[in-house]
Amino acid sequence: MRLIRLFILCNVFAFNSSAQLNIATALCENKINPNGISLINIHFGWELTSDTNEQYQTAYQIVISSSITKLQSGNYNVWNSAVVKSDQSVLISYKGKTLLAAKTYFWLVRVWDKNNKRSAWSNIQNFTTGLISKKDWNNAKWIGYENMDQIMRVAPGIHAPDADSLRNKCMQRPVIPLFRKNFIVDKKIAGALIFISGLGQYEMSINGIKPGKGFLTPGWTYYDKSCFYNTYNVTDLLSNGHNAIGIVAGNGFYNINRERYFKIVTAFGFPKLICCLKIIYEDGSVKKIVSDATWQTAPSPITFTSIYGGEDVDAQLEQPGWNTSTFNAASWKNVLLVTPPKGKLVAENDYPVSIEDSFGVKKITHPIPGAYLYDFGQNISGIIRLIVQGKKGQTIKLIPAELLNQQQLANQSASGEPYYFTYTLKGDHEEIWQPTFSYYGFRYVQVEGAVPETAITTSLPKVIELTSLHTRNSATSNGSFSCSDELFNRIYAVINWAIKSNMQSVITDCPHREKLSWLEQDYLMGASIHYNFDIYNLYRKLVFDLMDAQKTNGLVPDIAPEYAVFKDGFLDSPEWGSSSVILPWLLYTWYGDKDILQQAYPMMKKYIAYLEKKSTTHILSYGLGDWFDYGPNQPGEAQLTPKAVTATSIYYYDVALLSKIADILNKKNEALRYRQLAAIIKSTFNKKFFNDTTKIYSTGSQTSMAMPLCVGLVNEKNRETVLNNLIDSINAGNKALTAGDIGFHFLIKALDDGGKSQMIFDMNNRDDVPGYGFQLKKGATSLTESWAALENVSNNHLMMGHIMEWFYSGLAGIGQEDSSVAFKKIRIRPQPVGDILWAKGNFHSPYGWITSEWTREKNTFQLHVHIPVNTSAIIYLPASISSKIYVNKILAGDKDVNRKNSVALIQIGSGEYWFDVK
Repeated sequence: MRLIRLFILCNVFAFNSSAQLNIATALCENKINPNGISLINIHFGWELTSDTNEQYQTAYQIVISSSITKLQSGNYNVWNSAVVKSDQSVLISYKGKTLLAAKTYFWLVRVWDKNNKRSAWSNIQNFTTGLISKKDWNNAKWIGYENMDQIMRVAPGIHAPDADSLRNKCMQRPVIPLFRKNFIVDKKIAGALIFISGLGQYEMSINGIKPGKGFLTPGWTYYDKSCFYNTYNVTDLLSNGHNAIGIVAGNGFYNINRERYFKIVTAFGFPKLICCLKIIYEDGSVKKIVSDATWQTAPSPITFTSIYGGEDVDAQLEQPGWNTSTFNAASWKNVLLVTPPKGKLVAENDYPVSIEDSFGVKKITHPIPGAYLYDFGQNISGIIRLIVQGKKGQTIKLIPAELLNQQQLANQSASGEPYYFTYTLKGDHEEIWQPTFSYYGFRYVQVEGAVPETAITTSLPKVIELTSLHTRNSATSNGSFSCSDELFNRIYAVINWAIKSNMQSVITDCPHREKLSWLEQDYLMGASIHYNFDIYNLYRKLVFDLMDAQKTNGLVPDIAPEYAVFKDGFLDSPEWGSSSVILPWLLYTWYGDKDILQQAYPMMKKYIAYLEKKSTTHILSYGLGDWFDYGPNQPGEAQLTPKAVTATSIYYYDVALLSKIADILNKKNEALRYRQLAAIIKSTFNKKFFNDTTKIYSTGSQTSMAMPLCVGLVNEKNRETVLNNLIDSINAGNKALTAGDIGFHFLIKALDDGGKSQMIFDMNNRDDVPGYGFQLKKGATSLTESWAALENVSNNHLMMGHIMEWFYSGLAGIGQEDSSVAFKKIRIRPQPVGDILWAKGNFHSPYGWITSEWTREKNTFQLHVHIPVNTSAIIYLPASISSKIYVNKILAGDKDVNRKNSVALIQIGSGEYWFDVK
């Protein structure tokens, strides 16, 4: 099969012998102009564009300087890579001089195209290094309003049913403190950086203005191992003369008391912060303002806040201007120097959680006296913005919920109750308020103690406006999908809302009841999330959470950060802990991150050794199994598939992956050892679970058949028969979904890989049995926890959205070849099934946007694709032996097409192409 040459496309694209590559985007640590990066293991990358097809990079040059002036003058005093002959443009390692902490550097890149023509330099880029050592923090101290006695610590935390064993611990409401510091700027400023951590979360302002857009900052970690800090460039927020820093610190997961609803309780400490402001003057001198005993503190108007229970604010306690330099803080007290957290300060490199969308009220009802019900039409993760007018001292209660009960009131029975916000008015004028340190999953808000603006009453506050604010990880959008089937478009939307609602600084399972990072969904839903959002930095963070959570015996628990130690399968389930092996592998295959394989390799080895010790003759028989599969009982632990099938299958998969990873890291002896172990597990598994006569695995459930197919446990001679038996069993079961949280991912993949996408269509393009359509028919606006959309479990849950991956890789056909890394070798394999007449998908790969858009009518199939510069693709077209194939309106010859059964394969380079099959 030969590459389609550019000369056959000349009627569409004129050949330009002087064409060059253009650098569209330049990245450091996969972000544009990042702040707070490490001093080591730094990586650069870029995306290229070109006006011509089949264009690629043959060389690059990166230059870095310590100032813009030096960069512009050609003084590359930090690093000059010189011309490197390479097509690599993703995650290129820094090899320059040792970098300084808290320093901004400036860089450029240029490349050479396939004709050795040099591009122009990129736009000037920059990155700012973080603080590495205690010395870099310039003797900054952890400060607080109050210090918790260490005998009151509860870390790790306690699961709610066991909380009574704590006696008087976790009963206190910590003061939610304000902190402030005045300082003087007496020279012209060249730049200013501030480094800050507030635990559990904080909000900061400089002269009353908040830098950045973060909500619940910094991200969640296990605070005895790691504590995030953030870096901001605040140059534009400072002025000559008097200035002020103002900070409010809240609880987050750092302190969860036993009040209202709580899933777990923790007491790492009371709210505290550490801060270092570095001001660089134009004359080269530096001034640093750090958190110390000279700072002042006072209670904030937030009288209660809990990540699980809600938030109370008394606006009568507000101190206007408290975060400005003119404020009189005579009544404030000096801060305490408090017990530092045990964890190491680490720069947060992920995108912050922030407000990303908003919804106005769709409908207001008055179900009972004293309560109004506001319906926003969409179930989201988020907070409420209230605009209200009333009298001083009046209190409004706001109860969010995703469902309603029979009285049409807020129903929190499955999402964690009681959870609510209260706001006490300061009076007279319109007041605007929204929560600072807590969020919930909701569609509805029940309002008590106030009335809508249109109500005829004068005694209660009037709600001028109530808005639903969606908060999530602010990672950039990575893709889009749509097709001619409206049900599939609606399924895409409900899954996407579940993804958005559970993308925080971890991947949560639900945005209300738990808010914990249950690990199985991180890899099972990984590709589905990846097709929609750039999760490179988030997933790297998750890997380090896993390393922090791993026990000395190698166990990786079911949640990370492990804020509370659960019991039984909820502590140790192989399908969950296997994230420790699979997530680093996904980061490598999706983004080409070999460094994370190296860093995570010791964790992977320890976990495999742990599973090996837990196995009996290489069979694992414990855990949660195919969680929430659909059987005769209330969903929960596996009903239809033995736990040993899923646990041993994923164990085999882990070992097989680790052998590949060891090869990549040039650990040949270890790679051989893991290949041998995988072969033993495979042989043992097949002897125990495979019936060589019937060619059926175990119980023959969807999961029992699909999982061995996907992970490589089925011997090649049996694959076709096993797949056909799976199809037969699905048909015998009325094509209804039964696989659960673990199995459904593998069912979709087994059918897709086996060329059975028509069955995926048949099983999911319906609403008469529990599944996606069934949930939509019941009114779901986000993916629910159970196939049947039960009201006694979560109705905004991430774990079963695996068809999302197939929308992109199957219907739209966007994927990568098995041997490819970071979508260097793209696979476009659209699958026109059912009555779908068209589908289109866009996906932002590390090399740029990939587009696949197809239509079909009568005997014609048309496909339009865009392939990024510096990549190639294989196009898989549905075509019979006699079909005529046109590429950009030119008939393709036999030498350009490789026909296999009902598929025609054509290899192409980068650019834009139109294919017609007639």
